[in-house]
Amino acid sequence: MGVPVGTGLGLLYSMTTISGPPIAVLFNNQGLVKRDFRAGLALIRVAESTLTAIAYYQLGLFAAGSLHMIRIITPGILIGIPLGVYTIRHVDAETFRRICMSFDSWIVGFGLSRILLELGLVQGLTAYEPLMLAVLVDSYLFYGFFKTRRRNTVSITASSALEFTARFSSQPRRDGSG
Repeated sequence: MGVPVGTGLGLLYSMTTISGPPIAVLFNNQGLVKRDFRAGLALIRVAESTLTAIAYYQLGLFAAGSLHMIRIITPGILIGIPLGVYTIRHVDAETFRRICMSFDSWIVGFGLSRILLELGLVQGLTAYEPLMLAVLVDSYLFYGFFKTRRRNTVSITASSALEFTARFSSQPRRDGSG
């Protein structure tokens, strides 16, 4: 199964750079535990990126300007990876996922805005409307997420407190006063 799935993932990644969901389905169907799932996913992604970089280099697709970008990107990677590991260990997984998706939507909105501006399809601040739309929609969704999350936390805490109080108030006290 490894060769056909690997070939399919390689073709998919080479054409679209989207291979995460099929890999996740593959690993999920294998019944991997969370830690092994993440390690396998990371290993596959590193292999994909490395082999793609080698292929691009062999095809002469790297220009001097793109090689110059390595010096700009590397410090962010060296800081970002440990910061991400620290953050995901100390932040709820669902909250972390929402923040990452939010960041992605803002990046896409910014990229679309810059493309509209660069192609001359829209002039001035109007080109940044896709970014503003992404920020507004994302802010609304974030507000709903945290409002619901807070309400659920408060209701769980309140019901737990009532249950705790009811359970222990019905028991006689050890000092003989109840």
